[in-house]
Amino acid sequence: MTPTERRQKLLEVRCVRRHDTCDNLAHEFHVANSTIRRDLEILTCSYPIETVRGRYGGGVRIADGYYLYRKMLTPKQAALLQRLREQLDGDDLITLNSILLQFTL
Repeated sequence: MTPTERRQKLLEVRCVRRHDTCDNLAHEFHVANSTIRRDLEILTCSYPIETVRGRYGGGVRIADGYYLYRKMLTPKQAALLQRLREQLDGDDLITLNSILLQFTL
């Protein structure tokens, strides 16, 4: 795997598992911890990845709401969700809106 391929896969993994440690990622990718740190440093120039120091809450995470591949709805799905949204209020509407942030309408 080339460094570019590894960084792409690393970004894809970060979008699925929103938080992880450099040690776990290094083990998963069969590279040194310093290689993962260098890859993450390069990726942070273009993507909303942040490292957090700390023994128990530390690690690498990607910003909430960021997804590498936006999920697309069919027009029929979008129309149904829009009709449903118009019937909701309060916590149900907030919940539906938070789900829809993952999709483009």
